[in-house]
Amino acid sequence: MDMLKKVPVREQDPVKRAGNFEEVCLGYNAEEAMAEASRCLNCKNAMCIKGCPVSINIPAFIEQVKLGNFDKAYDILSESSALPAVCGRVCPQESQCEGKCIRGIKGEPVSIGKLERFVADWARENGRKPQGATSKKDKKVAVIGSGPAGLTCAGDLAKMGYDVTIFEALHQPGGVLVYGIPEFRLPKEKVVAKEIENVRSLGVKIETNVVVGKSVTVDELMEDEGFDAVFIGSGAGLPKFMGIPGENANGVFSANEYLTRSNLMKAFDENSSTPIMRAKKVAVVGGGNVAMDAARTALRLGAEVHVVYRRSEAELPARVEEVHHAKEEGIIFNLLSNPTEILTDENGWVNGIKCIKMELGEPDESGRRSPVEIPGSEFVLDVDAVIMSLGTSPNPLISSTTKGLEINKRKCIVAEEEFGKTSKDGVYAGGDAVTGAATVILAMGAGKAAAKGIDQYLSK
Repeated sequence: MDMLKKVPVREQDPVKRAGNFEEVCLGYNAEEAMAEASRCLNCKNAMCIKGCPVSINIPAFIEQVKLGNFDKAYDILSESSALPAVCGRVCPQESQCEGKCIRGIKGEPVSIGKLERFVADWARENGRKPQGATSKKDKKVAVIGSGPAGLTCAGDLAKMGYDVTIFEALHQPGGVLVYGIPEFRLPKEKVVAKEIENVRSLGVKIETNVVVGKSVTVDELMEDEGFDAVFIGSGAGLPKFMGIPGENANGVFSANEYLTRSNLMKAFDENSSTPIMRAKKVAVVGGGNVAMDAARTALRLGAEVHVVYRRSEAELPARVEEVHHAKEEGIIFNLLSNPTEILTDENGWVNGIKCIKMELGEPDESGRRSPVEIPGSEFVLDVDAVIMSLGTSPNPLISSTTKGLEINKRKCIVAEEEFGKTSKDGVYAGGDAVTGAATVILAMGAGKAAAKGIDQYLSK
């Protein structure tokens, strides 16, 4: 075996998978996982750990995979991560742990994410659960939101012995893991539901259909319900739009709505009680992972799909793997293009999107080169649906109904970076509610840090 190259991972054929919602990546088997694990140099000063937002002891778990001790590998993984089967599938490893891998200097980095996925899947198939608390504490903690930040914070606090209840606004727990990420990237029953079961097995209670800020407020949880501390991990579910003419037309969706209806409400099923429009040609505006998810979902619903993005491919914020998969499946990329108007027919339905060509100028505050319009380069894409994927911001419902909770100009909750402490005593926050839309693993890191902060606060 060539030690400089990754063991290839099996995937569904692009032509076949473009017509189904089954998982694209098929993962490693035991033999492949052990072979890939043997590529790890087991560095003493492991840079990969420093690249991991939840500080998994990566060389230690990989060493156990190499030896075939999958049980021990899972114990090491679950000490740090509440959602290893999720992270192994959706984390941007290339810019985190694998991006720091020493093996990657002269060859390809170790497939850390695929090994994490293998171990987590093996544990699920063999009925393994994370280790719970050895003793209980007489303190109650409320966690708002059952996405990656909330599940991680709740799981860590339960392992410490706290009495933890998660309050979830939707009818099903999982947050962005169930409503935002499609089945073909993250299977719901096989993976997400089982990871949530693992958190419940630690003693965490989950109450759904509770909209904090409406059903109950943070102040009421603390003053009337007897919770000693609160963690806010409510995410960022409020979609952004461009403000161009025609955005209110029939056939214009936010990526949030489109994905929620498909992933959570199963709108891709023709027998669903909330069917979604099956367009012939779709324009997805944006270039992030959510845009790729929306584009690949629309493709599976039978549409020809164009991704419209105002910068070049080098600036696409989506993971390289997601862009690669989208191209393999037949998604068309209209790069260096920016919408200026959504065109409609006499009945108010989308029948095209007017765009203008762009070129890259000087770098903006983020360091990326700013796109500049090319005069006279307008063109029209003939589409009957448009999906806006321009990012999201936190819903101000919780912050506006909580006394003494400071927010910034972006409507994000202000929290200290180290432990997520907010301006309100006993209230901590993390994930997208604090940073704005980011990744699953960064939200998990924030939930983990907040659990430590809450433990310190309640141990005084």
